Amino acid sequence: MPEVIPADSVGIVVPQTAHFDEPLALECNRTLAGYDLVYETYGTLNADASNAVLICHALSGSHHAAGYHSAADKKPGWWDLCIGPGKPIDTDRFFVVCPNNLGSCYGSTGPTSLNPDTGRPWGADFPLMTVKDWVKSQARLADRLGIRRWAAVVGGSLGGMQALQWSIDFPDRVRHALVIASAPKLSAQNIGFNEVARQAILNDPGFHNGHYYAHDTVPKQGLILARMVGHITYLSDEAMKQKFGRDLQSGKFQFGFDVEFQVESYLRHQGEQFSKFFDANTYLLMTKALDYFDPARDFGNDLVKALAHVQASYFVASFTTDWRFSPERSREIVNALLKNRKNVSYAEIDAPQGHDSFLLDNERYLALFRAYMGRIAGETGAAPAATGAA
Repeated sequence: MPEVIPADSVGIVVPQTAHFDEPLALECNRTLAGYDLVYETYGTLNADASNAVLICHALSGSHHAAGYHSAADKKPGWWDLCIGPGKPIDTDRFFVVCPNNLGSCYGSTGPTSLNPDTGRPWGADFPLMTVKDWVKSQARLADRLGIRRWAAVVGGSLGGMQALQWSIDFPDRVRHALVIASAPKLSAQNIGFNEVARQAILNDPGFHNGHYYAHDTVPKQGLILARMVGHITYLSDEAMKQKFGRDLQSGKFQFGFDVEFQVESYLRHQGEQFSKFFDANTYLLMTKALDYFDPARDFGNDLVKALAHVQASYFVASFTTDWRFSPERSREIVNALLKNRKNVSYAEIDAPQGHDSFLLDNERYLALFRAYMGRIAGETGAAPAATGAA
């Protein structure tokens, strides 16, 4: 953490936990009798609760979207670039809520939690989740917080899918939906990448059918391989070229199977680090939720019909080199909205970094994001930040 907290940081934040005793019926035809949702908030809720913004995280994200948990933190939350005083999601104007999804490994009820029926970690017995399930649980959290209608629901990638689902399932509770670097459903190629990653975990000798906690081990090699596969898909070819090219670690071929190219070293390091903090069962669950997402499925596989009754206005953004969630997929959402005569703003942003662009500092992206959020802030009547961020 920097010696002095930046003026545009939300500062030190403390996660909160909401416990729900009301059973949650899931799409997989199972029910969670009770559950916890861990979440963080930034900013202040105004008198009529009209300035609330929901942040939905992606596959490996968490509730910790901005600020620091302690003075010892080396890095802020995963979207600190966009959340804080004067930033696109301006906490001088908005009350921001970021929950950790059910099934995750960051505190909300999931595979690492104790199964009340056995007294042992759920492991692979934890029910599979869908985006609709997450949205339903988030709606209950909104009720708990006294938020009847979100000024905006915002997310990138899997988070963008949640924003889209929110606008469909609770049309009167979302004024604006910001769907960034996302898609109306995964392509077969995307499902294929997820399956390769899952097979790496499922076939790891340390997996023990998902009950590795009892064996005091983790399927480390499977997690490493899963992360390596995933990480390749999050970057563009140009980003890989700029970072590594074909540079060799030692400057010459070693004629072996150990690390020779710098990109190999990078991917192994990313996988190794990921395996130290992320849960394998959560990875399986999250990728399945991605695969299952298809809001048009309930409307005769017609996305236009799925979006016919939405009330929100939309900001949809894609990135030119994102080949995992390509601009064509975002335009499917935009075209379906236009056919329904819905309000939608679309930006296709030139960025060399691929899918990860939604997390990175891109001047045009942040300017458009800031402008749209400024428009929303104006609707809430919130005073502009001292920096004039809107």
